[in-house]
Amino acid sequence: MHTRRILATSGGFVNGPVQMSWRLGTMLLDALSLTDKVRPRVCLVNTALGDSLTHYALAYEAFGAAGCDVTELKLFPQPSADPEDRLCSSNLVWVGGGSVANLLALWRLHGVDWAMRAAWEQGVILGGVSAGSLCWHVGGTTDSFGPELQPVTNGLGFLPYANGVHYDAEAQRRPLLHDLMQREVLPALAYATDDTIGIWYEGLEATVVVADRNDTPPDGPAAYKVELINGAIVESRVAVGRHFD
Repeated sequence: MHTRRILATSGGFVNGPVQMSWRLGTMLLDALSLTDKVRPRVCLVNTALGDSLTHYALAYEAFGAAGCDVTELKLFPQPSADPEDRLCSSNLVWVGGGSVANLLALWRLHGVDWAMRAAWEQGVILGGVSAGSLCWHVGGTTDSFGPELQPVTNGLGFLPYANGVHYDAEAQRRPLLHDLMQREVLPALAYATDDTIGIWYEGLEATVVVADRNDTPPDGPAAYKVELINGAIVESRVAVGRHFD
């Protein structure tokens, strides 16, 4: 039986050795090690940024420098491969940030939603940043519709929770997530990440908090379990390296 894993983050890459270059952060390097492959097959999906060639180039270089065989699934101007074939033949799928609303619409149009589920159920590690984190959940807060954050509620729902990204970086994120949960627009349980932080899920269970850097201090960026209990929001901070209760 395959282990279903998702790495939902507000991070992933760190600055590379020269300007306009990326390298993989610690949590992505650890994700590659979980594939148990000498040269993991990585598929990049940058739908949320309109398949930006610049972002593909930066990510190709970063994963290539880590010893991966890298490919991509583009949807502009047409799918670059059969979604299920491409995703299910990968060991790790990495979804970039951008507009989660546009990503979800195009994935459903082209059958990428079903292909992602098939890959997940076959043990392919799914991961991503920002939109690439929100998409696996029921929904969360997004700037897809403009500078004022709004809810997105039509996520893929592989994980039956709400999701908060960039939790420490944008002032609207935390209060809006709380408000949407209290108004029952979003589920009564959410998981959120500060910038540079990720959460591992095995099956439907949030397990451990990870980071782009292995020297992240205990009082630094973190993840959060956010619950609606008797109409009130209860938020539990979980530091890097710690497991969820």
